[in-house]
Amino acid sequence: MAEQPSEEHRPQDTSLPDDVWEKFVQDSERDIRASAPKEPSARARMVTERLRAMDEAQAARTGGGKRRWGGKRPPVRPARPEGWRTGPAWQEREGRTSRRRKVWSAVGVVAAAALALVAVNPSAALSWLPGGLGEGSGTAGDAQASAPPLAPETARPSAAPSAAPAGVATREKPFAGSPAARWESGADAIRLPGVKAVDGVPAARIEDALKGTKRFLVAANLDRAVLEGGEPQKALGLVDPLEADYLSELRAALREPTEKNDPVWTFTRFDPAEVELVGDVRIRGHMTVEALDESPGKAMIKADYTFVYPMARVGGGDEVSRAVVRRSVEVQVVDAARFRATDGHIWVAGSYSDIANDDCRQGDGVIRPQFLSGRGTSPEPSGKARDPYDRSKELKADAGEEECGLATRT
Repeated sequence: MAEQPSEEHRPQDTSLPDDVWEKFVQDSERDIRASAPKEPSARARMVTERLRAMDEAQAARTGGGKRRWGGKRPPVRPARPEGWRTGPAWQEREGRTSRRRKVWSAVGVVAAAALALVAVNPSAALSWLPGGLGEGSGTAGDAQASAPPLAPETARPSAAPSAAPAGVATREKPFAGSPAARWESGADAIRLPGVKAVDGVPAARIEDALKGTKRFLVAANLDRAVLEGGEPQKALGLVDPLEADYLSELRAALREPTEKNDPVWTFTRFDPAEVELVGDVRIRGHMTVEALDESPGKAMIKADYTFVYPMARVGGGDEVSRAVVRRSVEVQVVDAARFRATDGHIWVAGSYSDIANDDCRQGDGVIRPQFLSGRGTSPEPSGKARDPYDRSKELKADAGEEECGLATRT
């Protein structure tokens, strides 16, 4: 306990009057009492400990998956003016080798948030807990399941989503404990923005490219055959044949994945002999259209979406591990009267990816969600911690992030 002023601590040669010194002592005692730390109530301690135990169980069940961060940009070649046969070499943006990132659960963050909520609204906090501690009825999973879906995202959010009620994912409730519990599912979650002409590119061409971009995202990330490791023929067929080198690179990655050319940076693929999808795929994101400064007659579609996949081991078992995949795809649209492009196809100008809850192996061609039994069998993390649900920052390659790293939740 902090020492209080007293007569024995009063300076011997002071000119302070007795009444002034007495007031100083009283004020000091009052300030010490006000600033002394207060022990949380027994009820608050009970809530915190139970939430901490639940979160530790969640971390153990998910197995501490890994995280790939950054992805890579394919070569970017501007559309050529009609009639070009030869001429200046096509420009290329810098590519980048993709790396894995590690994912762990943040027990301390959940406990701190629980204490804050208990202090503000104890009834609401207790109603989240399974086992009847609170006044409400139902469990945290039930509360999440009954909560209305979030309004569609129309622009980049300003912050990461808040912590979801604690819960452990199962086959029956694969999104328990995840912000994705309130996200929309399926292709309908990928909405197109309003259509208008942009910098000389007619509205009709913008609309066609938006629809093509959506079809590409669906074919690359939602097609069940592709998720099970099949060839993404629909997605490949949507890419402009004029991007011959890019298509050749993608096909080479599918035939023989390597560390520098792994198909999972474009297509979401799992090993069907190991894992199976046990729920719908939750999606959140948006598209925008903007003019390109380089010349009139060109526009860029930017599609930024996060996909959450609940996966379980093949052959049974109730343990569910979620993979969180974020894709940022840029599609260039041109005025056909001025530039050459193939109708009915899209020109993929670039892409970035972030894959959370995957092992740290390079170039295996599939995403491998981590489970409890697989914990500790792959490289240890060495990069920064990131939240795979945080969509407030632009997804782009980070030259300083090339190794297995940490994330806060899946």
